[in-house]
Amino acid sequence: MGYQKVVIAGINTSELTVLTEAEKIALLREFKETGSKAVRDKLVQGNLRLVLSVVQRFAGRGEDVDDLFQIGVVGLIKAINNFDLSKEVRFSTYCVPMISGELRRHLRDHSHIKVSRSMRDLAYKAIQAKEALTNRFQREPTMDEIAGEIGEKRADVVIALESISDPISLYEPVYSDAGDTLYVMDQLSDNESDESWIARFSMRDAMRSLGKREKHILYMRFLCGKTQTEVAQEIGISQAQVSRLEKGAIAKIKEAI
Repeated sequence: MGYQKVVIAGINTSELTVLTEAEKIALLREFKETGSKAVRDKLVQGNLRLVLSVVQRFAGRGEDVDDLFQIGVVGLIKAINNFDLSKEVRFSTYCVPMISGELRRHLRDHSHIKVSRSMRDLAYKAIQAKEALTNRFQREPTMDEIAGEIGEKRADVVIALESISDPISLYEPVYSDAGDTLYVMDQLSDNESDESWIARFSMRDAMRSLGKREKHILYMRFLCGKTQTEVAQEIGISQAQVSRLEKGAIAKIKEAI
């Protein structure tokens, strides 16, 4: 399988090797026994594609991709150093949250959004507890486990972690199917059952131009407050089709008014 050439931090990603799980475990065992830097370097090189895949989730936030990639490598090295071979878990399963945690810590420390010191301290404690529990369980811990580890209420931990999370655009794509892109805003329900935007703007005449299914979709979405997924399940079509019909119906209404 060929890969498009992408150069990040001076590394041509199309030339990166990918280790099999068996090769990873063999090198990890050798590294644990010998502490060889050369062996660790092989593990790092063989997992850089994994780092790249995680970094791509954090792209588009105003940060230099090369910097994020290098920070992701730091997370990878921590995962290599702390991986427990006695646990029956895939290295990549353990590695991804370690890389993500390192990236989140960097983004948190360089965030332009001001968060109170106490909230930031609680979030930092929660992140440290998460890493410690990840090392202990060799999996990503639940929020209840993190809260129990630091002796805080689950709700307080959730709020603290959310406070240092980067905001996400309502127009950030989450899925694409044959050119029909679903955005974050498409997954949000509208709870205004009595005061919907359809009633507020008196679009009765424009609504008459719509087909029966289009009207039904708009009714469920904006009057009943259902998500596109719920609408798709109810009428027996795909979520992408619901998105396309919804956008088409709204475009017709805008044109009519």
